[in-house]
Amino acid sequence: MKNNEKIITLIGNPNVGKSTIFNALTGLNQHTGNWPGKTVEVAEGSYTYNKNKYNIIDLPGTYSLFASSKEEEVASDFICFNKTDLIILVLDATILERNLNLATQILEAGKNTLICLNLCDEAKKKNIKIDEKALSKKLKVPVIKTAANDKKSIKKLLYKIEECTNKEVNINNNIITYDEKIEDVIKKMNMTLKKYSKKEINNFRFYSIKVLEKNKNFNEKIYKYLKIDKSNYQKIENIIDNCLSYLKENNINDYQEKITSLIVQNNNNLYKCVVKQNDYKTPKIDKVLTSKMFGIPIMILFLALILWITIKGANYPSEALSKLLFSINDLISDLLIKINTPNVIHDILINGVLKTLFWVVSVMLPPMAIFFPLFTLLEDAGFLPRIAFNLDKLFNKAKCHGKQALTMCMGLGCNACGVTGARIIDSPRERLIAILTNVFTPCNGRFPSLIAIITMFFVSGSFSSIKSSIILTLILILSVFITLLTSKFLSKTILKGMPSNFVLEMPPYRKPNIKKVIIRSVIDRVLFVLLRAISVAAPAGLIIWLLSNIHISGSSLFSILTNFLDPIAYVFGLDGTILMAFILGFPANEIVIPIIIMGYLNGTSITDYSSLLELKSLLVANGWTIKTAICTLIFTLFHFPCSTTLLTIKKETKSTLWTIVAFVLPTIIGLMLCFIINLIFNLF
Repeated sequence: MKNNEKIITLIGNPNVGKSTIFNALTGLNQHTGNWPGKTVEVAEGSYTYNKNKYNIIDLPGTYSLFASSKEEEVASDFICFNKTDLIILVLDATILERNLNLATQILEAGKNTLICLNLCDEAKKKNIKIDEKALSKKLKVPVIKTAANDKKSIKKLLYKIEECTNKEVNINNNIITYDEKIEDVIKKMNMTLKKYSKKEINNFRFYSIKVLEKNKNFNEKIYKYLKIDKSNYQKIENIIDNCLSYLKENNINDYQEKITSLIVQNNNNLYKCVVKQNDYKTPKIDKVLTSKMFGIPIMILFLALILWITIKGANYPSEALSKLLFSINDLISDLLIKINTPNVIHDILINGVLKTLFWVVSVMLPPMAIFFPLFTLLEDAGFLPRIAFNLDKLFNKAKCHGKQALTMCMGLGCNACGVTGARIIDSPRERLIAILTNVFTPCNGRFPSLIAIITMFFVSGSFSSIKSSIILTLILILSVFITLLTSKFLSKTILKGMPSNFVLEMPPYRKPNIKKVIIRSVIDRVLFVLLRAISVAAPAGLIIWLLSNIHISGSSLFSILTNFLDPIAYVFGLDGTILMAFILGFPANEIVIPIIIMGYLNGTSITDYSSLLELKSLLVANGWTIKTAICTLIFTLFHFPCSTTLLTIKKETKSTLWTIVAFVLPTIIGLMLCFIINLIFNLF
């Protein structure tokens, strides 16, 4: 690192505007990558100010340095063991008292820190007045007020960063004086670490407080950082045990809980000294959107509206895109014929790989391009946290986490995104429940099949798109109900436990930034999901072609397999062709209906139909009834995850066992429901 280069670290609770400050400082000079050994993303960027280069590391949002999640572990490790010229601690001025918990822990580390009181514009609207000078004096660090979208406050922040990085740091990490007994053991650990450490530092007190948490892995990191010989590890651990025993003898049974309660008490007193708030009324809209009577019904209406816009808006673009892509397919076919490509290679490429690939793109892209921006608009406007608030009690009764509602919303676009989004849940147990049940939320890839079956068998006459949206909304409500039941079953059996505390920070309503919505939804989500689908659709096309074109005794492998599956499928109200289509649709759910069509037509490649009326005639001719339609709907809703989602589950859980459970669990539930429906129809 050059002399004129500085390392700046951004840290703060989630939803405090930290990323907005990061973007304002770095502009386009940024990139995102996983922290070494973790699946947590860390953003890095840089900017130049007065000929000095500042490299900024934006740590994941965290509530505490008492690490209970991957995000908190990354933040805690960085604060404890990495060199930084300045920590910018971003606090939300509208909920300062809650943010002070993290602030106290970081300040105890005794590193050069600048407190950035962000969202001051929102605090002003709520009649919150903060005396930043008094706060600075109490915490013994500089404090600056900002509004992340205000260019003037960002300029002041740039100047303050330069000033703080060029001054001599006065280490003062004795922020709180704890109970006498706790101070006794901190003092004893302080002397112990000094005795065995070969590293000269000024803040042994901070590490003394941390080692008493008795986290084996973290303590070893501390010992390595302090350059303590391994031969002395056990001696220190014995002293830690003696200290904790001493605390228990003095009625302090949970050291970490006691430390936290004392920090909260201290912060409560500090808050009263520096903050004044006149009467603030909750926005009138929140009294409606989060009310017991109207909250959930309005949420359902919003969902139905988004689905209607997606269904109605995707029809024509999907048709136009399909014509364009398949005309390209024809051009490539003509080119291959002109250059005398062997028939087998031509058919594999054109009727196998490309036909499947173009079908997936034409079916997936238009609805995703509509759904994801609408979803992101709700997210930016502040509506999604209200959804989590409305569903929190239901998830709590199911012994799981309220944030699972947010991961379900992400799953509506793509289950792989929903699985990744489960990182926002701190508890490993509750995170795993959210991952295992996310597939119950129908993703963008299953919408075309659901909509087609609903339109053909359950909707007729005028306003068909509205009727389809209503039925699809009811199906989604069923998926939520099954998610809650399954979550409760898991939490009572293989994933026993009580739900952890869920403190939901209700963000203010904000006007969405259209430019950011487009970038986040189209680039980060639409293209991400589409590229993953394409990567599995191409090999799937090859397999489908081979099964349809390899014959044994005059019958294709596809026909042989569907005939074998017929008696099994009939038990569940399906047939062998439908079941085979779901199996071959494992790489991408979008190709299930085309495979069914191909099977009924004895085709040699994936097939499309020009109208749903023609398709219904084909299905009815092959034995489809209302019972078949219902069972296919249910199995579309509840069956094994697609390959993309399953690979994501494997990556997130790092467990083959849980990946198998994620495959088997929804499949069993889907088959059980289909069996019951089939039984009811047969009886009546």
